[in-house]
Amino acid sequence: MRVADFDFDLPEERIALRPASPRDSARLLLVEPDQAFQDLSVRDLPGLLRRGDVLVVNDTRVIPARLKGVRLRDESRVAVEATLHQRKSASVWTAFMRPGKRLAPGDRVSFGAMDDRACLLGALDATVQAKGEGGEVTLAFDLSGPDLDAAIAERGAMPLPPYIAAKRGEDEQDRADYQTVYAQEDGSVAAPTAGLHFTPELLARLTDAGVTTERVTLHVGAGTFLPVKVEEVSEHKMHAEWGEVDAATAERLNVARAAGGRIVCVGTTSLRLLESATGEDGVVRPFSGETAIFITPGYRFRAADGLMTNFHLPRSTLFMLVCAFAGYETMRMAYRHAIETGYRFYSYGDASLLWRA
Repeated sequence: MRVADFDFDLPEERIALRPASPRDSARLLLVEPDQAFQDLSVRDLPGLLRRGDVLVVNDTRVIPARLKGVRLRDESRVAVEATLHQRKSASVWTAFMRPGKRLAPGDRVSFGAMDDRACLLGALDATVQAKGEGGEVTLAFDLSGPDLDAAIAERGAMPLPPYIAAKRGEDEQDRADYQTVYAQEDGSVAAPTAGLHFTPELLARLTDAGVTTERVTLHVGAGTFLPVKVEEVSEHKMHAEWGEVDAATAERLNVARAAGGRIVCVGTTSLRLLESATGEDGVVRPFSGETAIFITPGYRFRAADGLMTNFHLPRSTLFMLVCAFAGYETMRMAYRHAIETGYRFYSYGDASLLWRA
């Protein structure tokens, strides 16, 4: 298939700049095979699931991964901005940097509070270790481990998606809004946004309804926001992201499925990780490492029965994934319905509950 097959027109006013408040008041579009679409609310979720079903959530925590600073080379200084992408070691991160063309291996970069003339030198310094073909820069920081984490937390800003950041600046409200209530494991530079709709009260109601919740971890990289630049879908290469499904979680998921429970992934990140951890025999196994799984129409799903997810960008790998899950024509009609009936799109937008075609 061609990337153009996944294009659609989205009015700009449909892009949400703030989340619904309270979180679970967001709209929810129910998409079932051979059934009419239903316009519901996230609060209706407990009634849409059965006792014994399992929600799989991604408990990654977003770090303030957008850093401003200056590149230092001899007497030359250039303002730069980095969005951390993936941690490689205690002191090394890959990052997408602007302006990338002004950077070379060996350059020193100082991140921190900046005014018109200088950066807070010594607060958070790094050396450009390498430049990759995909625009990634490898940064070796002077700090390491918890000291580096603390400096990033102090100096960084929440890495809002480009379609929000282009319209307004990040603020303190985003520090809470752009984080799930069950976030636990530091490491993402983008939120698993379907999880932003959950509240403690909604989770309690799900438990009361006999629906269990299992946690997995996938650290979402900044590559999730990169446009697909090829014409043929098969030519696109995904950025790898680190994830983990522990042995106890895998076993509980297998037991639940054997008992007739349905596995419902909250977000495409949970789904991609769970599919990476599941063999062709349908058995979920412990998984720890990187995954670059690319799910497009024709993929045979192994683990997920349902998917709760937000509305995604045209021509994106995530729209390709939902088309693979619920059917290409079904999802084109669902998105047309969502646009016509005023659903809010993207990270802070409304949600859909999809059952596998």
